[in-house]
Amino acid sequence: MKLSDLKTGEKGVIVKVLGHGGFRKRIVEMGFIKGNVVKVLLNAPLQDPVKYQILGYEVSLRHKEAEMIEVISTEEAKTLEKTYSQNVSCSAKCDDADDAPLTDKQLHDVAIRKRRTINVALVGNPNCGKTSLFNFASGAHEHVGNYSGVTVDAKEATASFEGYDFNIIDLPGTYSLSAYSPEELYVRRQIIDKTPDVVLNVLDASNLERNLYLTTQLVDMHLRMICALNMYDEFEERGDKLDHKTLGQLFGIPMVPTVFKTGKGVDLLFHIIINMYEGVDFIDKKGNINPQVARDIQEWHKNYEGHHGSNHGEDFAHGNKPNDSVSRHIHLNHGTVIEQGIEAIKTELKNDEQIRHKYSTRYLSIKLLEMDSETEKEISQLPNAQRIIEIRDREAARIKKDLKEDSETAIMDAKYGFIHGALHEAGYEKGDTGDTYQVTHIIDRIITNRYVGFPIFFALIFLMFHATFTLGQYPMDWIEALVGLLGDVVGKALPDGIVRDMVCDGIIGGVGSVIVFLPQILILYGFISFMEDSGYMSRAAFIMDRLMHKMGLHGKSFIPLVMGFGCNVPAIMATRTLESRKSRLITMLILPMMSCSARLPIYIMITGAFFAVEYQSIVMISLYVIGIAMAVVMSRIFSRWLVRGDDTPFVMELPPYRFPSTKTIARHTWEKGKQYLRKMGGVILVASIAVWALGYFPHNDSLEPRQQQEQSYIGQIGKTIEPIFKAQGFDWKLDVGLVSGIGAKEIVASTMGVLYGDDTTNADETTKHERMRQHMEADGITPLVAFCYLLFVLLYFPCLATIVAIKNESGSWRWALFTALYTTMLAWVVSAAVYQVGRLVLY
Repeated sequence: MKLSDLKTGEKGVIVKVLGHGGFRKRIVEMGFIKGNVVKVLLNAPLQDPVKYQILGYEVSLRHKEAEMIEVISTEEAKTLEKTYSQNVSCSAKCDDADDAPLTDKQLHDVAIRKRRTINVALVGNPNCGKTSLFNFASGAHEHVGNYSGVTVDAKEATASFEGYDFNIIDLPGTYSLSAYSPEELYVRRQIIDKTPDVVLNVLDASNLERNLYLTTQLVDMHLRMICALNMYDEFEERGDKLDHKTLGQLFGIPMVPTVFKTGKGVDLLFHIIINMYEGVDFIDKKGNINPQVARDIQEWHKNYEGHHGSNHGEDFAHGNKPNDSVSRHIHLNHGTVIEQGIEAIKTELKNDEQIRHKYSTRYLSIKLLEMDSETEKEISQLPNAQRIIEIRDREAARIKKDLKEDSETAIMDAKYGFIHGALHEAGYEKGDTGDTYQVTHIIDRIITNRYVGFPIFFALIFLMFHATFTLGQYPMDWIEALVGLLGDVVGKALPDGIVRDMVCDGIIGGVGSVIVFLPQILILYGFISFMEDSGYMSRAAFIMDRLMHKMGLHGKSFIPLVMGFGCNVPAIMATRTLESRKSRLITMLILPMMSCSARLPIYIMITGAFFAVEYQSIVMISLYVIGIAMAVVMSRIFSRWLVRGDDTPFVMELPPYRFPSTKTIARHTWEKGKQYLRKMGGVILVASIAVWALGYFPHNDSLEPRQQQEQSYIGQIGKTIEPIFKAQGFDWKLDVGLVSGIGAKEIVASTMGVLYGDDTTNADETTKHERMRQHMEADGITPLVAFCYLLFVLLYFPCLATIVAIKNESGSWRWALFTALYTTMLAWVVSAAVYQVGRLVLY
């Protein structure tokens, strides 16, 4: 709870102070230190401010300031104390002490235990290894891809270390904290609104100069911050040199060499995070740490002394004056001309107390000089907003006059100048081992070659789908045999009746008809995972940029489009990495054309039934090609007549190739497999039973199975909508399958498994595909109708989850409903045209 929640006369214990560094410093100096007891004395006549008693003296705070102080009430402290006591050892005396008031010492101890939860935000450039640390430290299995924008949302996990619990938030990769792209703005808002206790800035040690630009912006925000120099093993292998302790002192931030792949340096990193969290706000201007805080840290430190070496450059636990060994916050100097402008704006900003609780006024001043639109929007709410903007404009004009460049460029140049100087002073030298990315450059000469680049790309795509369909056939046959065996065993074990029919025809027939495609799903995701992890996905975007541009898209749009072959939902979320709203929106609108893995069971089921083995791969690949072709056509239409906007330049990092480990690919592939299996036990199971029930009732034992289906509820529904699909040659069973697929595309396959399942108990030697073809041909379904049905499944209404994802990412139901409508109309027109033309040609 917050201090502002306490009522008059109530007591609480300080747990932590939130907000930015300057605000925290001021509050701490007033005595609001972790573990101290504070009492609410009275409210002002207008209820604000409030008078509190702490450390024997009285102090007043406004409600806004009190909201930034986390406390526990005496009642909550009692509950926690009882819980802690029971966890250690509790006798009958515990109950007797329930009503006894806690001493100040007990209140202090409870608050300290409560405080030992640290919120850590991971911030860094794409491909710097944030998600690797996230997985290593927490045991989470988030996917690590070797291209920009893998983490498209904040992921959270927990870890424990040296008596502390860590809530770790993995934020999207970003190159800066400007309002240039959605992920940059998202990271900025998360840091400001969520106020993490510590920001862990992960740097790629091989690209220090570029990575440190983001660090300078984080320094401006006056945060508790630590830097991890990741991939330090590659740094040392190249022969690069750096005095990381000196660099840390120059930036005012601890710099810790790490290798997240192996865990090297991670223990030390978390040890320093604890030190920073517990000590950084309690050092006075003379460098002395608060004695009360020092005692708590020293007591904790005794338990872990020697685990990380006695001298690790960032230790608040030793000595009265630790400022020689710890990194203290500094302001990065932008030069006299710019600093004068920053100070002028800052002085006016300080006239409003409320803004200082949430933001560093220096950070806001810099952002205003950078002409940041989001900051201007925030400032516009202040009563002195007009005056602030007037000063900003005046100072920006002066900077341009003195430095001969606009203020935004001047600040950027100043930051890079500081970075360059700091690296030079820290002895940064590149190794003389030659071209360290020689293998990457050799591979790129081939893969991105103007003559063989495209053939290689299309060959890889063909290999991916061919392996999915051919290699996956063997385990699919085994699973199909097991499902058939299970159906026979259960059918013989259960007596005739509704339960037997539901289990055999509904559950086993429906779920079994979908679960057999698990091997193909795993193979497809394995290929996509390899392309992501190796770095090839970025090259694919690179070679496809010109084609994407002709479609009215950005080259980076290709990455979510390829991801769409796995699942449309994360692919739509991945569009956040696109800076242009136009490209982002068009990519979302055409993504349903990419054949997601949920459609794969339908493709395999129908092609296996109606087309010879030698033609199955061609039919399957033609569906993917048609989907891509339709995406190209619709993209051109949307970019020309529907979605307006300017193009953004093609700026994308091409990371070095890294051969992904088998374990990583296997884990990522299996995670997707587990999602597929969970869907089998959830929505597919329920849908299969529902479809079976609609086809079973009202039941009449005297009717033949075919007649029973036609007079059932599902038959009545199908007959009602059958005229809509007459132009495609679909019968009512196919129509019902399409309707059921609105929820999830796998349900189409399970519906067909139920409707076209065995209607006799005799076990013949024919395969499942042959039996299905026999049943469908009996209903008048030809290969042409089957192919048109596949076209309709390819193009029509994406699943509900995809529609919701489009709504969330576009910010409007308008675009989500438009997608549902236009894809269904397009599917109807294309499938009808192919059927009518095909019937004229073939018959």
